[in-house]
Amino acid sequence: MAGLKIVGISGSLRAGSFNTWALQNCASLMSSGMTLHMASIQDLPLYNPDLHANGFPKSVQTLRDEMASADGIILASPEYNWTIGAPLKNAIDWISRFPEGQQAFAQKPCAIISATPGPLGGARGQYDLRRSIGGLGALVLSKPEIFINHCKTKFDTNGKITDEPTLKIMKEQMTAFEDWIVRMKKAFQ
Repeated sequence: MAGLKIVGISGSLRAGSFNTWALQNCASLMSSGMTLHMASIQDLPLYNPDLHANGFPKSVQTLRDEMASADGIILASPEYNWTIGAPLKNAIDWISRFPEGQQAFAQKPCAIISATPGPLGGARGQYDLRRSIGGLGALVLSKPEIFINHCKTKFDTNGKITDEPTLKIMKEQMTAFEDWIVRMKKAFQ
C-alpha cells in the first residue's frame, strides 16, 4: 500500500537525543511507500485538569490531529527510572483525555523503539509504554522489538546509526510495521 503517513514522536526533549536520532533513522529505513513526519511534544503543558477544563491547549490539539491523521505512529522512548519518561507520559495523558471517537490511539497501528546508554536498551520503560497505549486501544506491533542498548556507541556525531546489527533489526521493524498497518487497515475497514 503506497502513501502511508507515519507520525514519529520522540519522548525525549533533549537536543541531540538518541531517541530522536533513532526515530529520524527510521525514515531512511522505510519503504518508498511510507513517509515519516516528526511531531513535537516540546510545547505541551503539564497535564492539569484545571487547565483542561478550559479546553485543549493548541499544542495538544495539534499533536492529536497529527496522530489521528496518520496511518501509523512510531514512539521513540527513553527510559527514566525504569519506566516511561515524563514528557512522553504527559503527552499520552493529554491525548487520552479526548472523548471517545476522537481518541488518536484507538485502532492506530503503533511501533516502539527505545535507546538508552544502559545494557537493557529501555526494555522496562518500553513494556510500560506498551501497556499504557494498549489500554487506549493502540494496536502495538509486537515484533521485532527495538532496544538500542549502549546507544552512545551506536551513533555517529551527526545522529546516524553506525551499528550494522541495529540497522538490520530496525529495517526489519519498518518492514513489519508497514505490513502491520496494511493488515490493520483491512481488519478495521
